[in-house]
Amino acid sequence: MKLEDFNYNLPEELIAQTPLKDRSSSKMMVLDRITGEVEHQEFKNIIEYLNPKDILVLNNTKVIPARLIGEKEDTRARIELLLLKDLGNDNWECLSRPFKRLKEGSIISFGNGSLKAKIIRKKTEGMVEVKLIYDGILMEILEKLGQMPLPPYIHSKLQEKNRYNTVYAKNLGSAAAPTAGLHFTKEILEKIQNKGIEIAEVTLHVGLGTFRPVETENILNHQMHSEFYSLDKKNADLLNQAKKEGRRIIAVGTTSTRVLETILQQYSQFQECSGYTKIFIYPGYQFQAIDGLLTNFHLPKSTLLMLISALAGREQILKAYEIAVQKKYRFFSFGDAMLIINQNKS
Repeated sequence: MKLEDFNYNLPEELIAQTPLKDRSSSKMMVLDRITGEVEHQEFKNIIEYLNPKDILVLNNTKVIPARLIGEKEDTRARIELLLLKDLGNDNWECLSRPFKRLKEGSIISFGNGSLKAKIIRKKTEGMVEVKLIYDGILMEILEKLGQMPLPPYIHSKLQEKNRYNTVYAKNLGSAAAPTAGLHFTKEILEKIQNKGIEIAEVTLHVGLGTFRPVETENILNHQMHSEFYSLDKKNADLLNQAKKEGRRIIAVGTTSTRVLETILQQYSQFQECSGYTKIFIYPGYQFQAIDGLLTNFHLPKSTLLMLISALAGREQILKAYEIAVQKKYRFFSFGDAMLIINQNKS
């Protein structure tokens, strides 16, 4: 499959730069994955498309303020680090800019020296491994010094850090938000549960893959970066019971989808586990775990667009995206939602 097969025209003004004041006031396109029928809704009405005993799967990862701007101690050159993966013992894998100015042994200072990073080794594609040096609790220091690592297509400054986290975020470790979940409020989640819809949770810490475009013309040559995931016994049992009873499992976000599909591929059932996944889902993939997906509108030529094309068909997805452009839906992280499901209403 060619990369160009997953391209579409998107006017720049449709890229959402800021979150809406009310999380749940976004629009929601509903796409029937079997018939291709499209409906236009408000996200707050998602409950109309969920049936009692459905399972809604949330990714409970929490974004850390992982973007740090400091200076090299020797030259005072401005350096930016994005903390991506905790390697243990205060060693972190980071994306750095400008990469060429860094040498192994270089020390970068942040916040007048309250946090320092020593370059342990340089890798490729801007990646470095650093040793963090500080007194106190790292997450408290990052809350003071760090910025939310917004995607490069967002040029506006985020006024409230919590708007780049879901209302149910709790497990710290992501370098980007699982953005499909940003639409939920606590009130909507309560209404969903009151209807008899069960909620399961997984964790996937979103990493470098979010910031890296696909650059190979043949998409099969693309290399996915690994991301940490986990599923506990309580949620595994809930999901297995739902499968046994033939109930629908609806993933909130491509991240939740990747966790569920990774586990079923490896174990043929849901079970308590953790590890790293590089799963790459593209058309031709046979889904084992999910029956529906709530997601946002994704970048052209992205692995996320390929995943939803596998779920609903590339032509149907591109047609739906064309409609979304015509209807002026808001795209990407702070944009509107899309519900891909095999049954329109309960």
